[in-house]
Amino acid sequence: MSTKNSAHKTKNLSIFRLFLHCGIAGWGIEILYTALNMLQRREFQLKGTTSVWMFPIYGCAAFLRPLFRITHTLWLPFRGTLYALLIFSGEYLSGRLLNRENLEPWDYSRCRFRIGPHIRLDFFPFWFLVGLFYEKFTQKDGFRSL
Repeated sequence: MSTKNSAHKTKNLSIFRLFLHCGIAGWGIEILYTALNMLQRREFQLKGTTSVWMFPIYGCAAFLRPLFRITHTLWLPFRGTLYALLIFSGEYLSGRLLNRENLEPWDYSRCRFRIGPHIRLDFFPFWFLVGLFYEKFTQKDGFRSL
């Protein structure tokens, strides 16, 4: 293997490509999550759904790579909590922006544990795990190292 090829393999994925990887991974996670939720309703088709609007929202996890590099050695419960809070913030901001144009793909106004129509507090454990997933995913350059 030439030196040029080996140097290329260790180089980080560009932020644009990592954005694409994070968006695709987020879509996959959401489709799997919504499909598995059908089991609770005893609907065994397991049809998962998402929205095109979710792609850039999930893709923004790529911009957290510098934070993930700084925090990856901290206590895992602290990191997961920090990431869940950041995701809640992103969910709130993106929900507000999309709601202005009547484009928000989620509405939690009928849910019990919520903050306005944009955030469900019972999603905290899920966002905790998704944040830790993205920490590892961005450090491994997305799908490139899987």
